[in-house]
Amino acid sequence: MPANPTPLVTGEKANRREQIMTAAAELFAHHGFHGVGIDDIGAAVGISGPALYRHFRSKDAILGEMLNSISHYLLDGGTRRAAVGGPSGELLAALVRFHVDFALDHPALITVQERNLANLTDSDRKQVRALQRQYVEVWVGAIRDAVPGLEERQARSAAHAVFGLINSTPYNRHLGDGELADLLCRLALGALSAAG
Repeated sequence: MPANPTPLVTGEKANRREQIMTAAAELFAHHGFHGVGIDDIGAAVGISGPALYRHFRSKDAILGEMLNSISHYLLDGGTRRAAVGGPSGELLAALVRFHVDFALDHPALITVQERNLANLTDSDRKQVRALQRQYVEVWVGAIRDAVPGLEERQARSAAHAVFGLINSTPYNRHLGDGELADLLCRLALGALSAAG
C-alpha cells in the first residue's frame, strides 16, 4: 500500500474512497460502528447507501481499510523518523511529537482506532495488529536508547502508557491545539524519562 501524506486524504485531493472513509470515521467516532449504517455514510458524502458498494464491498471493508491506513501511516512515520538517526533523545522527542500531532489532527481516527479493533474481520485485525506491533517496536528502540538501563518489557509498557496519554486527546480539548500539543509532549517525555 502506498504511503499517504496523511492517514486519509481529505479536501479537494481526496478521491471518493477517501471521502467515504473520512465521513465514516466521523460517524463511527460519534455513533459507534454498529450505530452507523451504509445509508448514513452515503448521505454524509452525498450518494445513496447502495452506491457505496461501488467503492467498498461492505461497512466492514471501510473499517478495515481505515484502520489499516492509520496503522500504515503511523508505522511509516515512525520508521522514517527512526531512519534519520541523531541523538537518542531527539528521536524519542520526534516520535512523541509525531504521535501528538496525529492525535490532535485526527481525533475521529484515534477514537475509531481505540474502539473498533474488535469489529474488524479476522484478517484485517491480524494485519492491523501486526502493523501496530511494528510501530510499538520503533518506540521501544527509541525509548531504550533514550532511557539507559530500561528493559525491553518496561520500554514496551512505557510506550503503551504514553500512547494512552496521547490518544486521550479526543476527550481533552480544554486548551488550544498548540498549547495542548506542547503540554502532551512535555508530559509524555517526562513520563518516559521517569521510567528509567
